[in-house]
Amino acid sequence: MQQKEKQGDVMWLKSVANKLLRKPVGTDALLEGANFDEFINPNEPQKDQIDTHKYKLFVSTWNVGGVLPSDDVNLEDWLDVNNKYYDIYVLGFQEIVPLNVKNVLCPERRRILARWNSLIGRTLNRSLSNLKGRKEAKAGERQKVHPVKEGSSDEGSAPDFRCIISKRMVGVQVSVWVRHDLQYHIRHPRVSRVGCGIMGCLGNKGSVSVRFWLHETSFCFVCCHLASGGKEGDELKRNSDAMEILSRTSFPGGPPLHLPQKILDHDRVILLGDLNYRISLPEATTRSLVEQKRWNMLLEKDQLKAEVTDGRVFEDWQEGAIAFCPTYKYYPNSDKYYGCMQGRKGEKRRAPAWCDRILWHGEGMKQKRYDRCESRLSDHRPVRAVFAVDVDVRRSWNSLGSFFSSERFHLPTEQSQLLMEDEHTSEGRTSIDI
Repeated sequence: MQQKEKQGDVMWLKSVANKLLRKPVGTDALLEGANFDEFINPNEPQKDQIDTHKYKLFVSTWNVGGVLPSDDVNLEDWLDVNNKYYDIYVLGFQEIVPLNVKNVLCPERRRILARWNSLIGRTLNRSLSNLKGRKEAKAGERQKVHPVKEGSSDEGSAPDFRCIISKRMVGVQVSVWVRHDLQYHIRHPRVSRVGCGIMGCLGNKGSVSVRFWLHETSFCFVCCHLASGGKEGDELKRNSDAMEILSRTSFPGGPPLHLPQKILDHDRVILLGDLNYRISLPEATTRSLVEQKRWNMLLEKDQLKAEVTDGRVFEDWQEGAIAFCPTYKYYPNSDKYYGCMQGRKGEKRRAPAWCDRILWHGEGMKQKRYDRCESRLSDHRPVRAVFAVDVDVRRSWNSLGSFFSSERFHLPTEQSQLLMEDEHTSEGRTSIDI
């Protein structure tokens, strides 16, 4: 009996190897002589083995002004979960802690990062449960069963979401959440931090960048907080920060997989954050045009658009049309712009501006939405964008690389290191591979 079982195991291995390698393999030397490099290079799939699927990507940036959210804060409107849900959520924060000397120089407890992740996860998954409950409550309706095609979530289903990456540098944080079934197709997650703040290196300003593969397509998301200031010439400091981030951000690469190391080497790239670009008009003129909602006249003097047009920063990057009010600066818990209330002596005058932006670079992405959310938590309003993104997906399991990286051979890793670790140095880098 044992001999028959052993023979059966060998025959099964031989059958699997034959299918994977498309050639007969002897049982005595099951994998002897096989050229594995031909099969495990994830960057060189055969073109006839690739399909293109579309995924729905939600991206948002929010400067929360160092405000710790309460346990009962409502994030449903911001995450748009009452109307629909998406395949991937990329959420970037700035000033998640107050930017004082203590927080810049000294380690901060992880409770703030944990608080935000708890609220986000609870909102995404609770709302999906409510959606499922509402659908089940439609008594008497005839139920139809439709196959779910991989590549986009179905409106009638309610998958749960998992945080695959969440990293922070002082006040800058980025978190990535994906549908539970997609996490098995995420590979090579990495994080890179660049500090551009005090002395040009501390993390009160700078970026946290994350990258990963979804199936056969690489993504890179850059969450930024650039130099502040409303004086003439301060936009040049912001340009300098942006160029530093693009040049200094680096991910591990090289043999044997030859993964991209720089931001623009990736297939799909999105940059989000408090970029701090202002409007180059007198304050009184800016306020008047804001009250009249003369967006086109204001945008003609928008510093970011002017710097891009003149070729001084973000060459070949794209941004959607802006059709919403400036996102900065508000009184806390108010719809009033800072400096517009009478009788408040000594407060600084801050003209409204579109400080919070989302840009993208490369092909294979189509922006479907670009707007702001009306949360009053801080002096900024969150900005969000929705993209339809093309993703290359292997059609078959004929390569060893695809076979052993699939859900069937998914191995536990130290992915938790990509969820909670904080850093305060300028170029600390944590890299964990799934």
